[in-house]
Amino acid sequence: MARPASRGRRPIWLHPTAKPVLFALSLLPFAWLFHGALTGQLGANPAEHLIRATGDWTLRFLCLTLAVTPVRTITAQPALARFRRMLGLFTYFYVCLHLLGYAWFDMGLDMADIAKDIAKRPFILVGFSAFVLLTPLAATSFNRAIRALGAARWQALHRLVYAVAGLAVLHFFWMRAAKHNFAEVALYAAILGTLLGWRLWQQWRAPVLQRRAQGPVRPGREAA
Repeated sequence: MARPASRGRRPIWLHPTAKPVLFALSLLPFAWLFHGALTGQLGANPAEHLIRATGDWTLRFLCLTLAVTPVRTITAQPALARFRRMLGLFTYFYVCLHLLGYAWFDMGLDMADIAKDIAKRPFILVGFSAFVLLTPLAATSFNRAIRALGAARWQALHRLVYAVAGLAVLHFFWMRAAKHNFAEVALYAAILGTLLGWRLWQQWRAPVLQRRAQGPVRPGREAA
């Protein structure tokens, strides 16, 4: 007697709990930092620790967000795209915490001093520019915004992520330059450079593949 065909297991990222689990995991760094601040476990300079840690997590979530498209394309798992929006919004969440930490702990929320500091220190200006460019991407990450802008304009706007990634690495580089510590900078630059390079390669490759699929134009079939 033949056995009934076994049903293939559904990938874990299609499980209904996948998004809530990812949301909870993405909040863990914030929970850990919040707990550390309350219990005094952030070292001798907790303010600096909070600012540096939120900046590090911003870069990590930016890398994860940009990795979604290559991973789903290479693995032929289009359903992974459902996590990209959440990861992008968590990137913005942590950059907001990073900026808030700088404005509060370093500048005492004095807007005049903050404006002067941004204009005076290039690495602060670069970091703030990345935040400004990231803001419209977060604000238009919802379906209603996509419909309002149209797919082409929405995609053009979200190409700002290339500039955001470059500015973020430059900000990190200048921050670490004072201590001559470039190991982490090189790591993030390599990861982001690879991810963005893959995207540019795909954009160049798409029309080439389209022309190949259409085949050679036959004589007499050219447009008049």
